[in-house]
Amino acid sequence: MATYLEFEKKIEQLQNDIDSARARDDQYALESFQKDLDKEVSKTFKSLSDYQKLQLARHPDRPYALDYIRLIMKDYYEIHGDRAFRDDPAILCYLGYIDGQKTMIIGEQKGRGTKHKLKRNFGMPNPEGYRKALRAVRLAEKFNIPVLMLIDTPGAYPGLGAEERGQSEAIAKNLFEFTSVKVPMISVVIGEGGSGGALAIGVADKLAMMRYSVFSVISPEGCAAILWNDPKKVEQASSALKITPSDLLEHGLVDDVLDEPLIGAHREKQKAAEVLKTYFMENLKALQAMPVDEMLEARYKRLTSIGAFAE
Repeated sequence: MATYLEFEKKIEQLQNDIDSARARDDQYALESFQKDLDKEVSKTFKSLSDYQKLQLARHPDRPYALDYIRLIMKDYYEIHGDRAFRDDPAILCYLGYIDGQKTMIIGEQKGRGTKHKLKRNFGMPNPEGYRKALRAVRLAEKFNIPVLMLIDTPGAYPGLGAEERGQSEAIAKNLFEFTSVKVPMISVVIGEGGSGGALAIGVADKLAMMRYSVFSVISPEGCAAILWNDPKKVEQASSALKITPSDLLEHGLVDDVLDEPLIGAHREKQKAAEVLKTYFMENLKALQAMPVDEMLEARYKRLTSIGAFAE
């Protein structure tokens, strides 16, 4: 059953009317309700606040990394473990084919339902997850396989065990190592990009965001608690943090914004997957046409230009 957010209530009612008209086989009512729905979707989704975009990024029906892997990849095979401690289910590494192109996909997976959320640790990776990602990237480099990374995490796991096993070191090592990987690397924020947990698989030749995704140094709730000592000021924090794709694109922190369906990827998953696949294949073609040294130099310049300014 579809889940609707508070600002989608009119859309929910119209969708229910459409379902009723379809059940009655009332074509006139069906066409009328469909026109009303299209108008309401356009009106609602073209004037979203930053907080509403945050809600969409966290929508429980939004496609996760595993959903996209199943929609765009063929003959896929999962790679497990960091060869040092254990396999972290919060990080997925899959080798397979996208439109005939052998590809390594690395993604953060939140999980649905209590059982799977606990298994995936709510999408918060431990250090062994980031080390598994690095192992997968090095494997891809060895066999000249491009890498697609899908970011969707509230942040790296802050537990005692994760800190004892070197959480910050694992993230920092990925940031360092990914800069010199000699295969094309493309990273896309598909939902929530939280702090270092997102950065650890965000160093790439291209960094893009889906239309209703967010990327932030801290969660709006955490920001509100620190700045105003009031976690309820999350709407104010969402606006102040500049976490939306349009804000980040304006500041040069991301390269592109993917035009997922206006009503959201959670309503039209196949279309969203096609948008993601098209973006990956088009940019991969451009990167593969570049000499490796030139590609690495462009990646270095892109990364070092972040935060640069002139007085």
